[in-house]
Amino acid sequence: MRDKVITISKAARTLGISINTLRRWDASGRLKAIRKSPLGHRYYLQSYISEFVQDVDILARDWVTAPTSYEPKSEMYCRTRDVFQARLEKFQSRLTALAPLPTVSLITAVAGEIGNNSFDHNLGNWPDILGIFFSYSMRTRTVVLADRGLGILSTLLRVRPQLANSEEALKVAFTETVSGRYPEVRGNGLKFVRSIIIKNPFTLVFQTGDAILYLKKDDKDVNVKKADIFIRGCFVIIDFDSLI
Repeated sequence: MRDKVITISKAARTLGISINTLRRWDASGRLKAIRKSPLGHRYYLQSYISEFVQDVDILARDWVTAPTSYEPKSEMYCRTRDVFQARLEKFQSRLTALAPLPTVSLITAVAGEIGNNSFDHNLGNWPDILGIFFSYSMRTRTVVLADRGLGILSTLLRVRPQLANSEEALKVAFTETVSGRYPEVRGNGLKFVRSIIIKNPFTLVFQTGDAILYLKKDDKDVNVKKADIFIRGCFVIIDFDSLI
């Protein structure tokens, strides 16, 4: 099905902003228009406007904390790694209109590492619904990933049986090299994620079990706290608002 095209006035009404604001966003690259007439009138893809207004972090948290599993909206649900990679490439392409290429590469690398970790560490052992939630909002400049998988504690207990809780497991995953032997490389990719976050103006929120980590540029220590709500898998928000 072809994506519906709407006028600038309808897009402005949907977003609750003025037409002049939309024109400024188009000029700055924040929300690009398409032009389909000789006069250069601005039009917008309905899917882009719908995506722009979504609170994807709320949708992801509702899904990952739901008492019973269900499939998220198809455009946010990656049942397989191939689907995730295809949508990650689409995200990268969308982001190139808003940010410099080095920035785009770093954000995509972080999201890719976290998403691929979900598939790697739950392979053949999904306890609930398989696959991941992956979406983003160009309005709030956030990327959200979530899974209803085993969680980091269960994963690391295979090689670190002395771990007592999710707080310990999350800190280990972001600070220590757990194992270099394939297929027991567990959590090492999250140290790569940390190295990017602390060197760039991004912020990261990462929850697994009842532990939640907050990380931003120049953080020397890993800040892990007790979460209010328990989740079995993982829930992640990557914020890049300060770059654009």
